[in-house]
Amino acid sequence: MASIAGASHFSNLEAVPLDPHYALKEAFAGDTDSDKVILGSGIYRDGNSKPWVLPSIEEAERVVDGNKTSARYEYLPISGYETFVTAARDLLFGPVGPRADCFASLQTISGTGANALGAQFLFRSLTPSAVWLSNPSWVNHANIWGLTGVKVKTYPYWDAQRKVLDFEGMIQTLETDAVSGDVIVLHSCAHNPTGVDPTKDQWRRIADICERRALKGYYSRDIDSQGFATGDVDEDAWALRHFVSRGTLELAAAQSFSKNMGLYGERVGALHLLASSPEGAVKAKGHLCRLQRGQISQPPRRGAHLATAILTDQVLFQKWLNDLHEMSSRITSMRQALYEELISLGTPGKWEHIISQIGMFSYTGLTPVQVEAIRAESHVYILNSGRISIAGLTSANVKHVARGIDQAVRRFPA
Repeated sequence: MASIAGASHFSNLEAVPLDPHYALKEAFAGDTDSDKVILGSGIYRDGNSKPWVLPSIEEAERVVDGNKTSARYEYLPISGYETFVTAARDLLFGPVGPRADCFASLQTISGTGANALGAQFLFRSLTPSAVWLSNPSWVNHANIWGLTGVKVKTYPYWDAQRKVLDFEGMIQTLETDAVSGDVIVLHSCAHNPTGVDPTKDQWRRIADICERRALKGYYSRDIDSQGFATGDVDEDAWALRHFVSRGTLELAAAQSFSKNMGLYGERVGALHLLASSPEGAVKAKGHLCRLQRGQISQPPRRGAHLATAILTDQVLFQKWLNDLHEMSSRITSMRQALYEELISLGTPGKWEHIISQIGMFSYTGLTPVQVEAIRAESHVYILNSGRISIAGLTSANVKHVARGIDQAVRRFPA
């Protein structure tokens, strides 16, 4: 095909680097070393480093396939599969009782779609002066919110020296710098990327600030770790439910079933908005549907039907809880194994934070120089931030990973 004459109108665009997560995958794929390990992706792997289809999902597949009709490829409504949306809401918030009419919920393209839809809606409806993200936060948060045009600011979260939550820094910033009407993005469980969550008392103080400072639009990152973080779906939803229990806060929550059901490629999610009145919920849902129509029109069917089969059947639901326990237990055991290997090697520094964090991710505290050394010498692929996916560890590779960390830390002290 002949080239188009003249310079491209797009030649002056700024070059955009590949997302660091995908760049890491590409580098890993090109490595031919037999001992290579990747600890970057937020995807669960079993003890053999293989994808794991949950047994409960396999049963749900049989149920869904057994009930298929000629309408199985028809469009869903713009707001999605209603049975799924209701079941997902009840899993997240618990029984909502008479407040059900105050919720506006839509099925979305997983948690990213929920975040993007929620960001556009909150920006347009609240016109906040800024959105506040934790420092650090999920890598896509700044991208999603930046695309709305709102000013993105950060509040302290990770204390790199002590490797703990910088709670006082967080509180002080929100108390003094956030303006009434600003949107605060909070991770309700298994904070990504640090794995560090506030305590229940600290969550109460955060809710106090949101009430007192009128920080509207509490917006929780895609809650994909409910049940995956601790193995208890109710415990992992505690923070979000506490905000609801206040009865004074309007909030939005982005929900995903990628991690806790392993439905990564099905892109199953939901956005839930709690308004202070049924009228507000009805109007909000209308605007959300309009935005969704302009972005994707209708969400996909199959993943929503798989999730619904589990959420609405007592037997399947219990089997799913057992699967969650198996995944969360393996994650916990791998945290412990890595910690014990580092202690056994006498690796300089303190490593207790690895076992005090929860969920799939750990902010190790490794520096970019140390990460590069680990990658070059041990073929262990870690993000430059030092975040690792615990799910990538196995009993077969944890010693190798620990030795790589030990050597890098000794060669390049922080």
